[in-house]
Amino acid sequence: MTDAPDYSLDALQKTSQNTINEVLGIEVIEAERGRIVGQMPVTERNVQPYGILHGGASVVLAETLGSIGSALIAQESGRRAVGLEVNANHVRPAPKGSTVTAEAVIAHEGRNIHVWQITLRNEAGKPTCLCRLTVSLID
Repeated sequence: MTDAPDYSLDALQKTSQNTINEVLGIEVIEAERGRIVGQMPVTERNVQPYGILHGGASVVLAETLGSIGSALIAQESGRRAVGLEVNANHVRPAPKGSTVTAEAVIAHEGRNIHVWQITLRNEAGKPTCLCRLTVSLID
C-alpha cells in the first residue's frame, strides 16, 4: 500500500529546495489531481540577451509543473514519473520584471503514459508559451 500524495503547497515547495526550480524562483501556487499551477518571475537569471524570458526557462517551468502532477498521480500506485518528451511553442515575449503564470492540465492519463498541456501566460493573461509534456510511469 502506498501513501496518499501530499498536494499541500508547503510540501510541494520543499521538493524544489536546492534545485533549478529554486534558482529560477518557480513556485507552485495551486495543486490538485490533474492540474498544477505555478509562477516564475522574469529576472536577470532567466532572460536572454534581449531582456525577455529565455525559451529554455519557459520549458523548465512547464516541465516542472507537469512532472509534479505526474509524480503525485504515480505515487498513488507506488510508481515514479520520468519525462519522455517536451514540446514548446513560444508565442509572445515576457519582459524582464514581469511574472509568468503556468497552468498544467493532464490531457491523457494512461496506465504508463501521461500527456500534459501547459500554458504559460503573461500578467495580462495572454499566452506566452504553449507546451506539451509526455511522461512515462515506471515501477
